[in-house]
Amino acid sequence: MTALDTASPKFVSAGAARSASGAGAAASGPDRLNSIAAGESVAPVVHEDLASEEVVLEIEKFNLWYGSKQALFNINMPIARGKVTALIGPSGCGKSTLLRSVNRLNDLLDIVRIQGDMRLLGDSIYGRGVDVIELRKRMGMVFQKSNPFPMSIYENVVYSLRIDGERDRRVLDEVCERSLHGAALWDEVKDRLHETALGLSGGQQQRLCIARAIAAEPEVLLMDEPCSALDPIATGKVEDLIHTLKGEYTLLIVTHNMQQAARVSDYTAFMYLGHVIEYGPTIDIFTNPRVPETADYVTGRFG
Repeated sequence: MTALDTASPKFVSAGAARSASGAGAAASGPDRLNSIAAGESVAPVVHEDLASEEVVLEIEKFNLWYGSKQALFNINMPIARGKVTALIGPSGCGKSTLLRSVNRLNDLLDIVRIQGDMRLLGDSIYGRGVDVIELRKRMGMVFQKSNPFPMSIYENVVYSLRIDGERDRRVLDEVCERSLHGAALWDEVKDRLHETALGLSGGQQQRLCIARAIAAEPEVLLMDEPCSALDPIATGKVEDLIHTLKGEYTLLIVTHNMQQAARVSDYTAFMYLGHVIEYGPTIDIFTNPRVPETADYVTGRFG
């Protein structure tokens, strides 16, 4: 059975969510999104369930500007170890910007300025003296469009070990097989490891990129719309893989597909115009949100 066949939480009606949220919604109530659009600061609603989780990544008072334009506003998010956390929200709400900030990909843009911090297992990501290359080894990254290197399947997987100077063939072979098993790709490619990776299908290429990411044994796996370019069958295989990887890895995933977020994630954060509006267990976000605007978004009333 694929992830697409797995029952996901039923989406609550906006009206039911409004009546259920009651006192749980912040004082700004139904004007919350208008307040944000007007430049006002609005506190997020964070569910208490997160307090019981072991945190691997802590995002604290994080703000980001592109030149004079602020894109992220006072983001505070604990990311639970071994769980899948999804970022949802309309286009331009800051999901990918936040994700790319975790492994400092935004550093590549001269116009970016940040305030606040992120900590990976207690170590500051933005502290002075942080080796960004070493940091990125602790963060696997899978992009929206699969990007296998123009080399063999084998060399794609062991690339991170090669650049670290690993030359022991037995080690490379072991990591290659383990990573391809972990990405549910071994049985499909074991007889053509030394053929070009560019000959794989789109779904296979994306799973190869996941194998390449986990070969370095990262502490966090970041995924930016990993299924947006895939057909439903390939999407189902990647979603099955996400279920398999959680527990061993901590996953932070950006998706526009709310049904996908409901299927694969343990926690979900709803973002709007650079703000976190509500953050809590996925089943609650989709079936019993505490903020009326969250209900409006997950039921398709806007976005």
